[in-house]
Amino acid sequence: MKDERAKLSKILHSSLCPIFLVLGFLCVGLAFVGVFVPGIPTTIFLIIALWAFSKSSDRLRWWLYNHPRFGSSLRAWHEHRVIPVRGKVSALIIMGISLAIVAVVGNSNWLFLLGMTVILLPISVWIVTRRSVIPKTD
Repeated sequence: MKDERAKLSKILHSSLCPIFLVLGFLCVGLAFVGVFVPGIPTTIFLIIALWAFSKSSDRLRWWLYNHPRFGSSLRAWHEHRVIPVRGKVSALIIMGISLAIVAVVGNSNWLFLLGMTVILLPISVWIVTRRSVIPKTD
């Protein structure tokens, strides 16, 4: 039974590997755009890319994890679940702007605005309640 599961797992992994690889590159590309375009997040796309590369390519996973510019924030999230204050503020501002745009442009579609608020509010609370600095070890 264990041998059959192991074989099935290998087959499944080998068939999904290219999909995870494409997802990783897509997320790195979106993160790159986010570096230059205000309002597009960077870190979340890099976290998803890191996850996708961990399923498809050790070399790319380690490249991203040790990247000189983005590696420290990825390691802080992975090891300590830390979201820097700047990231928190950016996320909350973008969510607020999104709600405001929907409220103004949404042609009085209060149901959509309510649904969006119901989704974004718990996400905002979750973001705010994450640590902002890496805890000091004694």
